[in-house]
Amino acid sequence: MSTTNKDHVDVAVVGAGMLGLAHAFAALKRGLRVAVFERTSTPIGASIRNFGQALVTGQPPGVMLGLAKQSRELWLHLSQRANFSVREGGVLLFARSAAEQAVLEEFMIVRARQHGYDVSLLEGEQLAALYGGRFRHHRAALHGTADLQLYSREAIPALVCYLQSQGVQFYFNTLVKEAGDGQLSTTAGEFRAERTIVCSGHDYQTLFAEQLGAMNLKVCRLQMLRAKTREPLALTHPVLTGLSCTHYGAFSDLPSAAALDAEIEANTPAIKRHGIHLLVSPTPYQELIIGDSHYYGVDAPPFNNEEIDQIFIDLTEHTLGVKLDVLERWQGVYGSKGPGPFSVTRIDDHTTVSLMHTGIGMSVGLGLGERVVSALLDNTALPDPAVDTQ
Repeated sequence: MSTTNKDHVDVAVVGAGMLGLAHAFAALKRGLRVAVFERTSTPIGASIRNFGQALVTGQPPGVMLGLAKQSRELWLHLSQRANFSVREGGVLLFARSAAEQAVLEEFMIVRARQHGYDVSLLEGEQLAALYGGRFRHHRAALHGTADLQLYSREAIPALVCYLQSQGVQFYFNTLVKEAGDGQLSTTAGEFRAERTIVCSGHDYQTLFAEQLGAMNLKVCRLQMLRAKTREPLALTHPVLTGLSCTHYGAFSDLPSAAALDAEIEANTPAIKRHGIHLLVSPTPYQELIIGDSHYYGVDAPPFNNEEIDQIFIDLTEHTLGVKLDVLERWQGVYGSKGPGPFSVTRIDDHTTVSLMHTGIGMSVGLGLGERVVSALLDNTALPDPAVDTQ
């Protein structure tokens, strides 16, 4: 840029959540002057309320798997520079029943090798050897070795600090009231930007409500817990169960997954009704983040359901073979039910809206930010979830 005016930047990013930070980093890498605007004093939304799983194994073949693999490399790159921890041991997905085991076996035969998933199926002696035999009461375990584990409450603030150290300007406690045609009107004043990228999460009202309203977007509300085990458990892998096979696209379209879904509805209707699939993420402090459930609507009701939390506890205690003490409970909310898992919408020649419509921003967000910024600078086609490309 020819100007040094602090109110005139190359790229303005609205939103300091995972997706906003991803776009800011992608622009920074290209030597651009970047400003990020966030209405709160620190990121407090979906980006810190999650499990911290950068999940590659669960993504369906095509663009989502490609984004997850790209994001994995970017997380490893950033962890070295922003000084936050990343575990590279992968994820364990346990089959507790014959139906769950059938999905894992079909996945290994039909999908894993063909699409380049880094996985192995542990059975028999290999399963029995895990954690000194703790998981021998399960039938099998899928070990996804490409998956990463972060602690979002530390990784996201560390990423903000790193971007600040590299010259990105952050305007916290700042609401962007209007944006378009290279102009931003904010509670911190007026700004100009060659490009504005709006990453507004599940806020569909403040900016571009008419355009977003036409997409009939929803929000997803989920319940989560943080707990400690009553006996020592040095868990170093995130843990899932076969319930996740009906949720994640890598498995959910397989015929065996349809059979499993029917079994869940018949045998455990509360799990089906609340959209529950078990995720357990170990923190660096010998604690477990546990969830989650799924409620879809226009708004997120504020009332937690104790039945849901008790299901989490029961599932976790059975899966891990431990008793738990709950330390914390909270709600997560993220944008959902869009035209695909994400959307990138051009508003005008200077303004683009980039949104996730599923809860996998930690898994694919860095890759999506990279591709959006590259497309904007090169004047090429914006990323589209319907385009089946790695």
